[in-house]
Amino acid sequence: MAALALFAGLLAAASIAGASPAKCTLAQLSEWPVRSTRGQPIVEGTINGQQVGILLDTGASRSIILRSAADRLGLIRRNVRGGGMIGIGGESSVEMVSVDELAIGSDVRRNWRVLVAGEHEFGTDTAVILGEDFFRRVEVEFDLAHSAIRLFEARDCEGKSLAYWAPEGAGSVEFDASFEAVPRIELTVEINGHPVKALLDSGAFSSVVTKSQAAALGVTPESAGVVAAGCSTGLGRKSVEMWFGPFESFRIGDELIRNPRLRFSDIWRYSTYKNASLISKRPAGLPDMLLGADFLRSHRVLVAHGQHRMYFTPSGGTVFPLAMSKPCGEAPPAGAPSPANN
Repeated sequence: MAALALFAGLLAAASIAGASPAKCTLAQLSEWPVRSTRGQPIVEGTINGQQVGILLDTGASRSIILRSAADRLGLIRRNVRGGGMIGIGGESSVEMVSVDELAIGSDVRRNWRVLVAGEHEFGTDTAVILGEDFFRRVEVEFDLAHSAIRLFEARDCEGKSLAYWAPEGAGSVEFDASFEAVPRIELTVEINGHPVKALLDSGAFSSVVTKSQAAALGVTPESAGVVAAGCSTGLGRKSVEMWFGPFESFRIGDELIRNPRLRFSDIWRYSTYKNASLISKRPAGLPDMLLGADFLRSHRVLVAHGQHRMYFTPSGGTVFPLAMSKPCGEAPPAGAPSPANN
């Protein structure tokens, strides 16, 4: 997806502190006020002049409009041949709609053809999941402590820190380059001293480790100190059970957290495609952890897509709070993990 008309121009520009004569600059494109409804970053926008909530979801490879929202907005859904998406909770059929105008503040995208998916509501005020296919084209700063998301364009900044708010330095970690068709931010963290592949997922209200990875680290639902954390859903209809478990350590870059209690779950249990022979196939390369909005709420973070590097500094608060999901068997929780890890 192209940026929102790529914002028509640069709104502000700031030189990086300590930049060399190479003229490294970080040009600000936009700043969006954000509300942390259900712990997830949501901005206000409009579709064809109608007010909508827009979930900013780096864990979703593709931007979508939720099916229930498309109907509320009077958008005409059209079939997509062979279309389907998978995520937490299973598979969802895919359709397409045409949007005359999507606006976030003064940023406008016209004549937007966008996919439609999702088997349930993500809160009645949320209509759009703005995914990594959008964010991959800019540098994006999550400053949730100040209720702001900022979009930038970096120029001539290779090898230079883009954490402009931290003149004394910031933590940083590289992330993998992503394929054009399935853009995502994958980085390596350490849990109990072991490397774990994590997906930066701003749409997940809480970080979660896969059940198999937790078991490899010696933590199972039967382990001492493990307690139930309820159930959660994503794109599909089904829910997955979750637990809180005690771990020895969590490390990202140079930041070390001792004795965290991390959520874990068989999050990819229903993440399968079915071919004509009804044989389920799970996509390869699914991450072992979702690094969610709880991390973003407790840090100031800048994702520098041009450098394939994430910068971060602590901003206060507990990194992995023990926030419960809805009890199992109830309606899908409003603060579900990312709907479109496809």
